[in-house]
Amino acid sequence: MHMDAENKSNEKTDQSQGAKPDIFYKVDIVVIGAGQAGLSAAYHLKREGIEPGKGFVVLDDEFGSGGAWQHRWDTLTLSNVNGINDLPGLAFDAVVDKDDKGLQANVALPKYYEQYEKTFDLPVIRPIRVTEVIERKGRFLIHTNGVQFSARGIINATGTWKTPNCPKYPGWEKFKGRQLHTGEYHGPEEFRGKHVIIVGAGISAVQLLGEISKVTSTTWVTRRSPDFRHYEFNPELGREAVAMVEERVRQGLPPKSVVSVTGLPITPAIEEMLNSGKLDRLPMFDEITENGVRWNDGTTMDADVIFWNTGFRHSLDHLAHLNLVTEDGGVVMAGQLATQVAKDPRIHLTGYGPSASTIGANRAGRAAARELIDFLQLK
Repeated sequence: MHMDAENKSNEKTDQSQGAKPDIFYKVDIVVIGAGQAGLSAAYHLKREGIEPGKGFVVLDDEFGSGGAWQHRWDTLTLSNVNGINDLPGLAFDAVVDKDDKGLQANVALPKYYEQYEKTFDLPVIRPIRVTEVIERKGRFLIHTNGVQFSARGIINATGTWKTPNCPKYPGWEKFKGRQLHTGEYHGPEEFRGKHVIIVGAGISAVQLLGEISKVTSTTWVTRRSPDFRHYEFNPELGREAVAMVEERVRQGLPPKSVVSVTGLPITPAIEEMLNSGKLDRLPMFDEITENGVRWNDGTTMDADVIFWNTGFRHSLDHLAHLNLVTEDGGVVMAGQLATQVAKDPRIHLTGYGPSASTIGANRAGRAAARELIDFLQLK
């Protein structure tokens, strides 16, 4: 998008003598990330009267629309995807035929997001990666690998997809086979004829175990016993789970996933896997060897692939200089929906903690936009 010259700031970063100083474009608010939470925030900022381009911009490090959805595996379709919610103002089925259950999520969602950005003429700039944010003279300097920005407030909506959590057990570097994380998965066919150890007790681990076990031999390993529950997920249970996650982040504790609170509902597909023995799990191994894994009692298992479905951590490294993280490893959150950073109300984290779900991201985008506008007295 075009940035008006009058928005250029005279703020300069420290440079060695004779070096050309960085020029920062001044806006009121920078939204970092154009996934569900970022687009929701952008929609509400514009709806509240903040001028796109001058009042706010959205910075996205992808080459196209769709956030993390564009990187999901090909076998994730509209028939088995978990949690598609309409963005505010434009229904998903107004853009994509939701009855086409075979349509890949990594095609359908990017199409929807792209149309959403066009429909509301949102000021998304891409590809541009935020490398760090620092505070200076009452404003935030947003350093990127492209244009630099200066803002009064920040809505961070970077999600988790770019920061996989992959615990490196002893012997990690010795393994001669392949190790990969959920974010690198493309489909089960790449594992055909290989023995795959699948690590993790979440919904992704179970879903992908189901896929991969249809084409090759698998072993399921988890640190804790999987929490299967006989219940049908409903809005009331969802609200209870979100409330528990919200309580943690308001105390500055690292957020837990909603699934860690609700457990895994036993769907017909999971019931079938339980009955077939595919979900017979082993406790977590203690060491990785050249050819597989080893437990403390000396038991070993050979493997061609170790597949880590061990979740993601929130992508907040670019905010490190703002010293938001507590000794407990979380951020103390405040505000109506716990999107506001208590230490600095000019910063909102959406898609963090209780707003990590797709429906939560929508509500968080609205709350963050309105609270930040009020705090900065932009209206």
